[in-house]
Amino acid sequence: MTVLLSELLIPGWAEGPDAMIGTSALADASAKLPCHTAEPDLFFAEDNASISYAKSLCAACPMVAACLEGAISRAEPCGVWGGELFDEGRPIAAKRSVGRPRLVALAS
Repeated sequence: MTVLLSELLIPGWAEGPDAMIGTSALADASAKLPCHTAEPDLFFAEDNASISYAKSLCAACPMVAACLEGAISRAEPCGVWGGELFDEGRPIAAKRSVGRPRLVALAS
């Protein structure tokens, strides 16, 4: 598959060795994607507040399904892709905090 340099920030795969995917896959090529307008480090943040914000930005994205499919097929090592948080190539619910897990849950 060939990916245009200007389209590297739009994840996803197309079929065939000569297939391309990117902004041309959008009905409205002038659409602003969250991953193009927000700070890139936001999608690779360590704190839960930033991760939640990045996921919320993905919720309104027209490429969310293609992004998630591409991230799963590439086994992305980390970051928020398609509204999901990835760690070691798999989507996870949340990042673990530093240290040992608690033996008993805290009262809410």
